[in-house]
Amino acid sequence: MTPNTSDHATDVESSTKTTTAAGETDSALVTARRQLERAATHADVDDGVVERLKHPTRVQRVSVPLERDDGTVEVFTGYRSQHDDVRGPYKGGLRYHPEVNANECIGLSMWMTWKCAVLDLPFGGGKGGIAVDPKSLSHDEIERLTRRFAEEIRDIVGPTRDVPAPDMGTDAQTMAWFMDAYSMQQGETIPGVVTGKPPVIGGSHGREEAPGRSTAIITREAIDHYGRDLSETTVAIQGFGSVGANAARLLEDWGATIVSVSDVNGAIYDPDGLDTHAIPTHDEEPEAVLEQDAPHTLSNEEILELDVDVLIPAAVGNVLTDDNADDVQADIVVEGANGPTTFAADTILEERGISVIPDILANAGGVTVSYFEWLQDINRRQWTLEEINEELEVKMLAAWEDVRTEVERKDLTWRDAAYVVALSRIAEAKAVRGLWP
Repeated sequence: MTPNTSDHATDVESSTKTTTAAGETDSALVTARRQLERAATHADVDDGVVERLKHPTRVQRVSVPLERDDGTVEVFTGYRSQHDDVRGPYKGGLRYHPEVNANECIGLSMWMTWKCAVLDLPFGGGKGGIAVDPKSLSHDEIERLTRRFAEEIRDIVGPTRDVPAPDMGTDAQTMAWFMDAYSMQQGETIPGVVTGKPPVIGGSHGREEAPGRSTAIITREAIDHYGRDLSETTVAIQGFGSVGANAARLLEDWGATIVSVSDVNGAIYDPDGLDTHAIPTHDEEPEAVLEQDAPHTLSNEEILELDVDVLIPAAVGNVLTDDNADDVQADIVVEGANGPTTFAADTILEERGISVIPDILANAGGVTVSYFEWLQDINRRQWTLEEINEELEVKMLAAWEDVRTEVERKDLTWRDAAYVVALSRIAEAKAVRGLWP
């Protein structure tokens, strides 16, 4: 079973630890809190709201027993972090990965809260998963594990409570099993308990392609914002999974020149431009990028330092660090992956005048189309792919304008502006609802 694109988009498996200047590592939770504190200095938000947002509403830890194919029993640990639901049900992915832990889930659920608020979606942030290597399990074992996990967290999920989605190590089939297990226990079919399902059981068209599409849309708008012509723009994209490949192909269709793409094994580079439609995606043919004809091959580190107009890190987290931020030659960085830029690298790039468009805006197409899927499930009405893409364009352009307004009004970085938009919406909702005595 291969990883698919999630609400919290990523192309391949990655750690969520951030390397600091001292060579130590920060958890996703530490990084998320640090970003929150910095953003709060730019927003008119009560200190009490900021303090509440540093902590999740709850974190569920469960044991998930699994009978292996050989008859032995192994027990795995599962988690679900529910960060904040002031604007609506918790929303976020379920990942199967050996490094899943409580703090990781909390930090990622915080990022989901910001992402939903930036897009003005009626959701809060959630995240969860199981500490397991899915590659070590058979197809049947993954199904049994998923069904048991669904039972273990059944009391805290649901269409109006918490709506999971696929993430690293999970996919549409995983969501189908989860939905079926939940529905069987509830005694009725409830497709809205998860998103990212196959369309035949209530999933949405365009769901898998959505994070790459949104990344391409935001890249196009950023290029226009800085007065550039898309047809004269060169782009390098690290990662050729569903995010990177879909972004690459759309940008090429719109006139940009994609000069380099990569997968886990390395990159190909052609200064005259690649035919991205001829390069298989990770889903179509895993690790096929280096098998394509191109004048040059590069490492995944070298692609980040190419002299291009736009760099899109769309593979794993923490690839732009204080070790290589001074070597980035792109004028604009658009984050297609989650957390590809460490806190230290962000500071260096800002000082160098390189614009970084954050992941909570750029790759938010996944959770946006998940919202569309949720609406379709509630109303028992399926939208066409054309309707999905049109609505996604509308939502992404509205979010872009909201963030751009803060950039220009307060002279902020794109990341700080996105956080200001998110925090302002969350703070307003908390002020209106009040604090229960």
